Amino acid sequence: MEFLAAVKNRRSIYGLGKDISVSEERIKEIVKEAVLHTPSAFNMQSARVLLLFGEHHHKLWSIVKETLRKIVKPEAFPKTEEKINTFDAAYGSLLYFDDTAAVASFQEQFPRYKENFAMWAQHANGMLQHVIWTALEAEGLGVNIQHYNPIIDDEVKATWGVPASWQLIAQMPFGSITEAAGDKEFAPIEERLKIYP
Repeated sequence: MEFLAAVKNRRSIYGLGKDISVSEERIKEIVKEAVLHTPSAFNMQSARVLLLFGEHHHKLWSIVKETLRKIVKPEAFPKTEEKINTFDAAYGSLLYFDDTAAVASFQEQFPRYKENFAMWAQHANGMLQHVIWTALEAEGLGVNIQHYNPIIDDEVKATWGVPASWQLIAQMPFGSITEAAGDKEFAPIEERLKIYP
């Protein structure tokens, strides 16, 4: 029940700050354990993560902001900049990738399932994101997830020396909670779950 309570409490928190009570060492431990123990089809282990603190975290959101500045209409950019600044205000960020070379290796080893491995890699990456998100939330941190890929991919790879085979999937800022999540609406469970006794 403790696990399900943590899953239930996991929310998208957009009001983030730097005043955290969790040590960087604890955050590193959570991410390491999640990367090691989140399951993947055929034990493919294709998910990759960058954990960014300090100036590395700020550099990420500077890349996002300056990339968007080039493509968003000038009159609309102040609102975009305001949104990006809320992510930059966080304590740190996680970048999630899939290693397409690892996926290709399993496609070669198991040609009968070749068409499924990319999809299965995405499944595993989603599970990893959920595990880390829920674990950070259980430590009292606020978290949300963003998707500015593929427009930032090249600069992210160049900045952090990311291998060419790593495909960027998502960006996850985290920090102290400066504004709680609002109410959440749920579609009727009867439309989403069928039980046959």
